[in-house]
Amino acid sequence: MSEILEELSGRIVIVGSGLAGLMTALTLAPEPTVIVTRAALGGETSSAWAQGGIAASMGDDDSAALHLADTLAAGDGLCDLKVAASIVAEAPAAIAALERAGVQFDRNGAGVLSLGLEAAHSRRRIVHAKGDGSGAAIVRALTEAVARAPSIRVLEGYEAQRLLLDGDHIAGLLCATEKGTVILPSSRVVLATGGIGGLYEATTNPVGNFGQGIALAARAGALLADMEFVQFHPTALDSRRRPLALVSEAVRGEGALLVNENNERFMAKVDGAELAPRDVVARAISAEIARGGRVFLDAREALGNRFAARFPVIDALCGEAGVDPSRDLIPVRPAVHYHMGGVATDENGRSSVPGLWVVGEAASTGLHGANRLASNSLLEAAVMGMRAAHDIAGIDAGPTRLLHDHARLLAPDLSLVRPVVSRHLGVLRNAGAIHGAIAALLPLFDSEGPTADPALVALLIAVFASLRRESRGAHARTDFPLKLQHVQRRMMRLSDALDIARSVIPYSFARSA
Repeated sequence: MSEILEELSGRIVIVGSGLAGLMTALTLAPEPTVIVTRAALGGETSSAWAQGGIAASMGDDDSAALHLADTLAAGDGLCDLKVAASIVAEAPAAIAALERAGVQFDRNGAGVLSLGLEAAHSRRRIVHAKGDGSGAAIVRALTEAVARAPSIRVLEGYEAQRLLLDGDHIAGLLCATEKGTVILPSSRVVLATGGIGGLYEATTNPVGNFGQGIALAARAGALLADMEFVQFHPTALDSRRRPLALVSEAVRGEGALLVNENNERFMAKVDGAELAPRDVVARAISAEIARGGRVFLDAREALGNRFAARFPVIDALCGEAGVDPSRDLIPVRPAVHYHMGGVATDENGRSSVPGLWVVGEAASTGLHGANRLASNSLLEAAVMGMRAAHDIAGIDAGPTRLLHDHARLLAPDLSLVRPVVSRHLGVLRNAGAIHGAIAALLPLFDSEGPTADPALVALLIAVFASLRRESRGAHARTDFPLKLQHVQRRMMRLSDALDIARSVIPYSFARSA
């Protein structure tokens, strides 16, 4: 029998402690909230590993309109124009809110924000902190602010396993702890659980992040959107380290070039060259590797001895791999970095399930479209965390009815799912690979064992990918290389996806695969 934490009844429950979850809690203060986190507060979050910073039109030569144009171009026709316009317009306000919370962004001698340039941005607009340690600096400041806030209760070592419903409305959250299962009764839950990178063998994300929030929301009946769009960062440091270390595209923004093992600059004739959108660069690098070649980032002329001062974190990571960026070529390869899909939400973070909000990478707001523009992720996390908080604050806690008896679920196991996803749902896809993924993943989901939740999320990616018979943004199909003239976002529930999966791959075949 699960223990019900009655003393926390009625509090707003926030699952996850990256930037989105922390901003939600801080904006809600002094409203009583509970942050549930699997690891230490702010630990094992992609936010803390972000190098580039936050995109915001703060320069004299910049504007929200220019930022929006770059966002739409990278999104490759699938951005929600209204949502994207409103989020980028709030970027300066988000920077101000973060500074009020204690974040110290880098400024020059005159006190003006230092702005970096990243791929597919037409202006220098990346606001950063501690050079390339932006994510860590931001999360550190916010966790310190949370620790000072008496209204915020933090539960570390709690793994969210199921959303509990009263009819179709959120009634609570079932969590696993070292001592057993506990229930947090609440009619207001915010999922800020991050992305899906852990489903892949090559990722720059925490390896335990497999889309827990998506699995929670999907099982509760939430509408899901654009699950096929998985962004591969073009330049992860090619080493034995797991997860792979990220070599921020801010390095290319400072003039570093991509070359192959023959010292050929293979991006030179591509529109945008090294600063083309991530999907373009990732496919080009993948093509070089597929032919048996290797790819390197050459920062020697552009940065030379200045590399360590401008990118201290990346310099240290390269040093781990025996590479000195001031003198050596940096070996790179694509790795999963961000998921544009997720739980469908409105402009305030509300999902289709009453009482459930989703913010950050676990959500699909429509800002990113088919391919996220660099450094728009931390921007969205901050803005949507604040918006969700304001939206929730106007809703009273309702009564909830809970069942007391809930079986303890096994800890998620990705070992059988990861090889399937890595092989079949990578940078380049085709019908055979996608159907192979569905065939392998269906029985893992049906087992309802430790592989079920990771398989659920992976299966959703595969089903959405099977339906998008074109190449757009981060979704590239060798059997459908062209873009369709008419394009639209796709939304469906888990039940719909399962019906499609079983129609694509007969269940008897899936069981034997």
